[in-house]
This record gives sequence, C-alpha cells and structure tokens, in this order.
Amino acid sequence: MKRPKPRKGQRPWQRRRSLSSTLRWPAESDRTATLLAAAEHARLELLRSDPELVLGSLCFLVEEARVTMTTGVLCKLINNIEKVIVGKREVIELALVALLCEGHILIEDVPGTGKTTLAKAIARSLGCSFQRIQFTPDLLPSDVTGIYFFNQKTQDFEYRPGPIMAHVVLADEINRATPRTQAALLEAMQERQVSIDLETKMLPRPFLVLATQNPVELEGTFPLPEAQVDRFLMKIGLGYPSEADENEILLRYERQDPLDTLEPVLSSEALLELQRMIPSTAVEKSVREYLVRVTRATRGHPAVELGVSPRGTLALYKSAQALAVARGRNYVIPDDIKHLAPVVLTHRITIHPQTRLRGRTAEQVISDIVDSVPVPVET
Repeated sequence: MKRPKPRKGQRPWQRRRSLSSTLRWPAESDRTATLLAAAEHARLELLRSDPELVLGSLCFLVEEARVTMTTGVLCKLINNIEKVIVGKREVIELALVALLCEGHILIEDVPGTGKTTLAKAIARSLGCSFQRIQFTPDLLPSDVTGIYFFNQKTQDFEYRPGPIMAHVVLADEINRATPRTQAALLEAMQERQVSIDLETKMLPRPFLVLATQNPVELEGTFPLPEAQVDRFLMKIGLGYPSEADENEILLRYERQDPLDTLEPVLSSEALLELQRMIPSTAVEKSVREYLVRVTRATRGHPAVELGVSPRGTLALYKSAQALAVARGRNYVIPDDIKHLAPVVLTHRITIHPQTRLRGRTAEQVISDIVDSVPVPVET
C-alpha cells in the first residue's frame, strides 16, 4: 500500500488518521451477517448436543419476549389515556382488559365523573372510529343499527349504517331507552353483527361497547333485563377523584382540553394481534379449579337467588388471562381472580329481597364468597 504524502502544515497524528482512512473496512451489513452466521453456527452446535434443552429455552425466551412486549404496549396505552383521565389507572386497566377479551363494559356512576371522556380517550388512543348514542325513550332500533332507504338517483335501496358500525360505541344512559331498543344491542354485543331486512352486517373489529347508566335518577328509566346485563363483561364505576387528583384536573384543563391533542399510540391491527395472543396465557389446573369453585359458590349461597352462569365463568377466565399479561406475566395466579371477581361477577347475580332489606349489596356478597373459597397454595 502506498503511503500518502503529508499535506503542507499537517500534524503527525493527522497524517496517521489520513493513513487509516485509506484502509477499506467491511460494510456494516457484512459485519452483521458475520455475527448472525456465527450465532447460527453456535445454535446448531448446541442443538446437536441437547435438542430438548435448546427448544425449551427458545420457547421460554419467545414467550417472555411476547409478554414483555405486550406489557410495554399496554403501559404506553394506559399512560396515554391518563393524560385525560386523572387518578383512575385501575379503571383504565380494567377497561383495557375488557378490550383485550373483546368484551363490553357497563359503567354505572353519577354524572360528570368522566364516563364519556374515558370512551373517547380509548378510541383516540387506538386511532379507531367512535360513535355516541344518546338513549332516550323515543329512540328506535333502526336509529342504532341503521336502515335501508330508497335512493331516487340510483332507483335502488341503499344501506345507511347506524352508529353501531364503529369500533368504540358509547351507549349513553342506556336504561332510558325502551326494551325494544335495548334489545337491538344484544346481537351486536354477543355476535358482533346486526340483522337488517333479512341481511346480516358484520361489525368492525375491534368492537367495544361502553354503556352508561345513572344510578341516582330512576324515573322514566327501563332497567336492563338479566339477559342483556349478562352480555357485559364488566360493571365498573369511576367514582369521585381525590383532592389531589381534582386539583390536577383543574391544572390540566386550565388552558386546553387534553383530549383535543391526544394522539394514537396503538393501531387497531396491533390490538387485534394482542387479542389473539391472550388465549395462550397459561392457567394451572389448581388455579382453574379455584376459579370454577368461586363461580359455583354463587349458586348455592343463601343470600343469592340467581347465581353466575357458565358465561360468567368463561368471562372471569378470559379476564384473568388478560390481566396477567397486562401485569407482565404469562400465567394466571389466584390474586388475578380475586381482583376481577367483584367487577366481573357482581352484576351477574341476583340477591334475595331479604338480603337487600338487611342492607347488604351484591358486591358484599361476592366479597364474602371469594373469601370463603380456599385459595390453592404451591406445594
């Protein structure tokens, strides 16, 4: 190699640098390929020596990476929603658990606690379509599902989609609509489709219904039938914020509504991938049997008139899987079931009138049942 001549006024170390710059280094892609080839060679050598150990280790690493990735994405989603909903991280986590299970949420709380804002924040964080339906006594089923109308230009009937054809649907004050209109949601919530004029229209995915009802004003309302209440995966309430959280709300909303600037952090396609991953969460036999004992205990409890159905058992099972992944585990523990039982099972039982006269609520009954069932321990 010919040594380059130093330029006029060039220092010795500058001359050495110019000399090294004339050498040809391998490209970045070549070094990466070399490292990958070496890693593949090492993997094959280990595979020849102990195949079962290598395959088990690879499966474990893949599963750990999957759970870590999912947990990180969900934390990012929760943090984004918390920019709007202050001090309600647990409620947001439960809403995302329902979203991962492809379930629906019934929110029962007083006005002004952030029910509508929560639904909008979830939709905007996912970049999904959002529709709000204000339920009133004169609302018709076609106002929810859509109608066929005659287009005079085309001389043919065309379908005009209703607000149910959205990814996130807020059914505001659902108990103010007539049972006929409430029933229009049954097929949509359970089968994710609507039937109009002998035709079936599939709903978009993901699909989430957040229904709200006011527990204070009961005049002019129509209580939801048991068949429809059972379609909701969870029944939750936001409640009033603490003093510190209420001060933070004033500061955050002082100049601008943070909902206006909320950006999507997860696409609907990525959410569908996460939903498909939830069923692979491991549930050990003793934990599964513990879950079944909890739900079956509601059917024989003296304070309960109507216990939890098998649909409720399945809902608790799926919710526990989703909660485990949201908390960074690929397996379910009994604490997951204990945490979810009040929000998943309370609205699925009917307590005796005598129990209600004694001042006991369904939440207290479920809490007593969960405490009475022995928890499996590791041996």
